[in-house]
Amino acid sequence: MTVMAERASSQLSVDMFERIAEFAGREDETVRFEFTNGRIGVKKVTNGSHGEIAMWLVFRCKQARPDLTLNVTGQGLKTEAYRKGRARPDAVLAPVGYFNGQGDWADPDGVLMTVEITSYDADTHQRDRVEKPKAYAEAGIPVYLLIDRDHRSLVVHSNPDPAVGYRDVHTAKLGERLTLPDPVAVVLDTEELQQYAD
Repeated sequence: MTVMAERASSQLSVDMFERIAEFAGREDETVRFEFTNGRIGVKKVTNGSHGEIAMWLVFRCKQARPDLTLNVTGQGLKTEAYRKGRARPDAVLAPVGYFNGQGDWADPDGVLMTVEITSYDADTHQRDRVEKPKAYAEAGIPVYLLIDRDHRSLVVHSNPDPAVGYRDVHTAKLGERLTLPDPVAVVLDTEELQQYAD
């Protein structure tokens, strides 16, 4: 992003961002925008391994918690303090039917967990490891799961505090068993994930 674009996005209202994102989504299905930490970010199209990881997690969550749905359709969420941000997690765990009628940017109050799967681009560190945990904690989302392909690990953030971010962070290596904390309460055996960490 150029310096001019960064300055423009810092002055951008949430309403204007939503109009830009809606227009861009109609014009090109391969790119989706986010508005985090006062700047516009681009969420790129993922590769096959990224999709396989997401579907692996969908099946594990549905087996363990049939009362919940892991939405991997790019559902947008209102994030950050006072809902000034807009994020499109790779997956969002919520009760079945929670997103019905909510539109492009849903309220996060009923969301139990957001999931990001790292991509191989220059922004992944800042976006997935710095900005997203802060934004999701500010929104009060109980659990943030980062599937970090670069470090071959899963990082679980829990106990959100809007002032400081997530208070508890636990890292497990791919191949280990991992228990996602309440209110998710799902045990993941991540051995199978190793084949998708390309």
